[in-house]
Amino acid sequence: MNLTSIKENIKKRGLIGAIKSYTKKFLETNSPNDSADSHPYTILLLTNKDSDNVGDQVIEACDVSILHAIMKNLNITNYKIVSKPATIVKEPYDQPTGAHLDHARQLIQESDIVIYGGTPVFNYLYQTFYKRTSLTIDIAREYDKPVILSAIGVDRYDEGNEKCARIIEAINQPHVKMVTTRDNFDTLIKFRSPDNPDLPMDTVSDPAVFAGPVFRPFLSEKSGSTKKIGLFILRRNGFTDNHFDLPGSKAAQFWIDLAAELERRVYDYEFLTSGHFGDEAFLDYMIRTYNVPSAKCIFNVNSPEFLAEKIASYDGVVSCRLHPSIISFALNVPSIGINWNNKVSGFYHNIGYDNRVLYAEDLSVPDVADTLEKIMKEGIQKDEDFIMSVYRTLFQALKDILAPDSDLVPYTLTELSEKLPPYGGTSEKEQLAKLRRKFRRTYQGYNKLFDKLSNQ
Repeated sequence: MNLTSIKENIKKRGLIGAIKSYTKKFLETNSPNDSADSHPYTILLLTNKDSDNVGDQVIEACDVSILHAIMKNLNITNYKIVSKPATIVKEPYDQPTGAHLDHARQLIQESDIVIYGGTPVFNYLYQTFYKRTSLTIDIAREYDKPVILSAIGVDRYDEGNEKCARIIEAINQPHVKMVTTRDNFDTLIKFRSPDNPDLPMDTVSDPAVFAGPVFRPFLSEKSGSTKKIGLFILRRNGFTDNHFDLPGSKAAQFWIDLAAELERRVYDYEFLTSGHFGDEAFLDYMIRTYNVPSAKCIFNVNSPEFLAEKIASYDGVVSCRLHPSIISFALNVPSIGINWNNKVSGFYHNIGYDNRVLYAEDLSVPDVADTLEKIMKEGIQKDEDFIMSVYRTLFQALKDILAPDSDLVPYTLTELSEKLPPYGGTSEKEQLAKLRRKFRRTYQGYNKLFDKLSNQ
């Protein structure tokens, strides 16, 4: 399957028809039979697939594709992947028994392996992810189910923090078979207990580095003679919340000035987000308050294929959010990351492009524009070993569990790119569910603000 054949198929069947034909072909040749007796292996995949941040949805799609490729690599055909949000454990998290855990228990009991894929499962500083992660791992131990944590996000290590200690206790249980991070290995390694020195840990690439082959049915060649830049903004208080002196008014002016500079240099541009409702609210604020042309703004980025399609249409990207940068890298679109969170600078460091990170406290429109022009000329060079790290480590962990006596080796990058099944597209039912969750989170944000104002 090449770009020409894909174009011909789309022309013949239409986009949806072409996607369905590719999905059918893949299922016929790669996927297991769906009868109950033919599924000795059930993989429970836990991700942030229900997040408004569409980058998390891209991760989930790539995780599913990677797992299918690994099972094919292991010559295992009788399996199924059950993909669920990492929120299967419900509150109250401090109660290890009760009806609120029935659904999670059923899913874990019916699975053979539990895999966390590309999720911030350790977060304890400002969030409660650590509670539900720890409880999920505890339940898996009750049913003697191995757990793999692949390409996860980590918070800083704090030896005296009870929340941090809870995570350390959970991941050092014997049924946890591997922990890898897309973030800082020096931080991750501190979570390994001295009594558990053989627990495999490593730094790996984000699953979204495979967005190219996974979303190939939705990608097309760039059109137009004028180069276009995608500008991914961050919510109004995103920088100040992370202790950078860049309030909403300054951030808005920066984006407006950058757009004007790009126009002066004869580039086209679009403002957009990766789906977070707070980012979209700021984009609307810029239109209403600063007269940013609405025709230059893209709203409602609510599906992973649409995000990949938009990024592929750009010649360059400037992004605050991490995953537009990762997807840009995957699609060979040079990007600049504006650092407001050390995960942004960490990613660019891992891919060998520290010079493509600019820091919020030192932002200069001419510097951003100059850097953008420079990197578009340079293009992107990729380290195959780094890209394959998320696949290689997950392959090894699953091989140790499912085929410990096998002498099979991981696919090469070329082989894997051909074996990864494409994403089948977001169904109408899924799209409605995404919008419903997004609206409810927006309502929740409004109600919290209203309560805060009412109590003043």
